[in-house]
Amino acid sequence: MPNSVFVHFPNNFVWGAATAAYQVEGAWNEDGKGESIWDRFCREPGRIAGVDAERNAGDTGDTACDHYHHFREDVALMKSLGLRAYRFSISWPRVMPEGTGAVNSRGLDFYSRLVDELLCANIVPFVTLYHWDLPATLQDRGGWPHRAMAGYFGEYAKIVLDSLGDRVTHWITLNEPFCSAQMGYGEGRHAPGMADLDHALAAAHTLLLAHGRAVEVFRQGGYAGEIGITLNLGDHQPATDSPEDYEAAQRVKEFSDSWFLDPVLRGQYPPRLTQWWEGHLPTIAAGDMARISQPIDFLGINYYTRTLARHDPNQRRVRFSTEVPKGAPTTTTGWEVYPAGLYNVLARLRDEYGNPPVYITENGAAYADVVDATGRVADYNRITYLSQHLAAAHQAIQDGAQLRGYLVWSLLDNFEWAEGYRHRFGLVYVDYATQARVVKESGQWYARVIRENGLNPQG
Repeated sequence: MPNSVFVHFPNNFVWGAATAAYQVEGAWNEDGKGESIWDRFCREPGRIAGVDAERNAGDTGDTACDHYHHFREDVALMKSLGLRAYRFSISWPRVMPEGTGAVNSRGLDFYSRLVDELLCANIVPFVTLYHWDLPATLQDRGGWPHRAMAGYFGEYAKIVLDSLGDRVTHWITLNEPFCSAQMGYGEGRHAPGMADLDHALAAAHTLLLAHGRAVEVFRQGGYAGEIGITLNLGDHQPATDSPEDYEAAQRVKEFSDSWFLDPVLRGQYPPRLTQWWEGHLPTIAAGDMARISQPIDFLGINYYTRTLARHDPNQRRVRFSTEVPKGAPTTTTGWEVYPAGLYNVLARLRDEYGNPPVYITENGAAYADVVDATGRVADYNRITYLSQHLAAAHQAIQDGAQLRGYLVWSLLDNFEWAEGYRHRFGLVYVDYATQARVVKESGQWYARVIRENGLNPQG
């Protein structure tokens, strides 16, 4: 291909990769760590894919990638790939086993050592305060549907900020509150496994209040750096040209995206969906929306696929179903590969939400990766996926989007929540039996992209 095809990213563009505590750390009950809702959920039969005959249940994150004991090795891998940033999350119950009150110094020390190791490798830590692993003791008090959780989260945020804020300058309050609220409390597919609309909507509001409280703590404490939130956003399109399907696409967009975007960036819930949920909404107290919509420094977005929505009168709550076009390329999760959707999401933020500074905090694909006889993992389909999405991201920058960086999901193959270990997203292959790491072809490719600060999306 001619050199003119090569696309260069801005000189200060941040290249990195991401993980989450429960998905990689293991050490689920070591050094004073408390139980999380995922520790508990994974022990309930039928919740998680995989089989553990002794427990009559599925896979767990008990060991995962054992990052807790292998973090130095993993940081060395990051350095070898040339990563400029590493996004990881703090385990709330590792730091505060009861969720409030006593602090576990050994848990904080782990994250302090990880941050120091990253900085020695010239890798910028991006720290997520909450990536779904609520302390189980707080769930026993009612969990996220109860407003008191926002105060507990503020207490926890201050503990972490005081410990790491002298070295960490990029903070994310919450990861994908839609999933925490809807999948955890509305559908029961994620921990804590509840399926109640009122609880899901109350959880969503409390999570947003918790975000606002953490931003307050950050501003009041005068910590250096910037703070934002990560939302999972999609490109939501009607399955047909019918008015019914158009309305279904609007509902799914508001349900999964605007229900969180609008409070954070506009200080209000989307009016149409507010009417839709009439009779189910939690009490919104005076000052709630002002707290939720305090200015943030950036928005993190996680993008994986688009949604084709079709009106479904049999759906009791939101009356839409989603589908994948026949013959469309998909990953092993069944998600359509649709890079144009990433451009559309970035353009929507530019045109409808004031063009905030953005980091892509997750983007990636699961494939059936294997180590071949030569010791290589030839995951060329992942290279194609990443290349196409980076080309879409680059075009969005050219068209005015304030995209500052891109963090691949994921650095390592890991525990994929209710899917257990059957899907591999990593740039690095993990043999879960031996904890051996093998950099995949996609990892080598990504290292070259970082070195060259760009890529040829056509070759």
